Amino acid sequence: MTSTHTDIASQAASIASRYIAAWDEQDAVRRRALIAALFTPEATYVDPMMRNAGHDGLDAMIGAVQQQFAGLRFKLYGKQDGHNEVVRFSWTLAADGAEPVAIGTDIVALAADGRISSVTGFLDAMNLPV
Repeated sequence: MTSTHTDIASQAASIASRYIAAWDEQDAVRRRALIAALFTPEATYVDPMMRNAGHDGLDAMIGAVQQQFAGLRFKLYGKQDGHNEVVRFSWTLAADGAEPVAIGTDIVALAADGRISSVTGFLDAMNLPV
C-alpha cells in the first residue's frame, strides 16, 4: 500500500463529513463556498433519481432536495472508508430524533487536487411518508 492509499483511507471520514455538510448547509452563499471547496468545477453526480454536473448544477440540485425534504438533515451512517482515489460512505436523511426517510451509500472519486470529481449514489432504503 502506498502513502496515497493510506492518506485516502485516513481522510475518508473528513471527506464524507464535508460532503454531508454541503448537503445540509441551508445558507446559499455558504453552501456554494462548500461546493467550490469540495468539488472540482466539472464534478458529476448521479443516483437512481437524479443527475447533475458542475458547481451550478450541484448547488441547484442540493437546494431542490433541501426544499423537497424541508426540516430533514443528512447524517453519516456507519463507517467511512477509502482506497486509491475512492471514498465510500453511507448516510441517513431524517428529522432530528425520527426514523430516517432514506438511507444511502455514496461512492466518490477524487481528483488529483483532493476534490471530488464524481459521485455515484445508491439508495439503500426509502421510507417516504404516503
